[in-house]
Amino acid sequence: MSTRLNFPKDFIWGTSTAAAQIETASDHIWNGVEAIDGSLLKETIGHERQRSEDADLIKNLGSIYRAGVDWARLQKAPYEQFQQEVIKEYQDFFQKLNDQGQSILFVLHHFTHPNWFEKLGGFTNKKNIPIFLNYAEQCIEHFGAYTSNWNTFNEPNVFVMNGYLLGNFPPFKKNYILANKVLSVMGQAHDLAYDLLKKKEGDKPVGISYNTAVFRGLNGLGKIAAGLTDWWFNKKAATYFEKSDYWGISYYALVLFDPFPITEPDRPGKLAELGYKHDKMWAYYPQGLSEILMHFHNKYKKPILITENGICSDDPLARIESMKDYLNECHTVISKGVNLIGYIHWSTFDNFEWHLGNTYQFGLISVDMDSKKRTVTPAAKFYKEVCKNNSIEI
Repeated sequence: MSTRLNFPKDFIWGTSTAAAQIETASDHIWNGVEAIDGSLLKETIGHERQRSEDADLIKNLGSIYRAGVDWARLQKAPYEQFQQEVIKEYQDFFQKLNDQGQSILFVLHHFTHPNWFEKLGGFTNKKNIPIFLNYAEQCIEHFGAYTSNWNTFNEPNVFVMNGYLLGNFPPFKKNYILANKVLSVMGQAHDLAYDLLKKKEGDKPVGISYNTAVFRGLNGLGKIAAGLTDWWFNKKAATYFEKSDYWGISYYALVLFDPFPITEPDRPGKLAELGYKHDKMWAYYPQGLSEILMHFHNKYKKPILITENGICSDDPLARIESMKDYLNECHTVISKGVNLIGYIHWSTFDNFEWHLGNTYQFGLISVDMDSKKRTVTPAAKFYKEVCKNNSIEI
């Protein structure tokens, strides 16, 4: 017997993308990076050539679209004025979405920035913060009119952990001291960008998108590794981004340790061997979303917006079941008093999944990576009804 779960009247529904994962690579730090599946981050799904078609697909998936722009295409050098033709390209796209009834949640930095910024030291050097703020100010000037909500950074804890601790992301460093320095500089940049946005954008909410996971040890050493990872990733890193109107929370995963992390890409078949349900990346644990939401609610007493959530799967029916599971968790925590204001699904389209490649797919809209043909999946049709009805049947 099915049950219909109704969400609060003004609950926000939408989907999310990152420019670097769906646009042809420009002169940014991810251009040409080879992923573990052998694919190169180059063309991706060619979104910049199909913006009008993509806008027509996006309009069916909620009232907000969380997205960013390609800083490297817009700005060719520090403090330089944005390129007019690129400004217009984004403005036309955002205007079409606005005209269709969708607002923009604008993300200033989503894992990538120009190579010229990286050559200056990127976020390892606090002297570069004014350069980032100039970029932010020009984004406000040119795109603020289309935007209802802002994220300063997307998942800075993932950016730092992968780029400066694990060596999976550019600049491929493995240095704990440097990682913490980058986290501190990004925190300072976030605080100043927050102040700038509040000054220029008035009452529009400004937040962070912060990645979370549940970490669990399977033995003594595993428990130590999981505990340390939880402390750094879920707790310590968050302290740099507390100046916000709300917490944007991403959640995907239960990560097991024995004492090394057990993920599907790193240790294929191990999760199934241990009896854990999983997608193509992580152990599947929807209850972890409730645990995370309760933690942030109890600690910070701020509104929470789920800025990313989904599963890595080629099966749209599995994606539908995961949405049922996750939205059931959302409904439960709301009933417990958590001020959860919305849910933004990752992702609108299949895309290039960073260091993993284009065979790791999260999209409600599937994309053939050769022809670039978009296909509306049953999961997209299901989510469209969820958004339209502000409810889900489980």
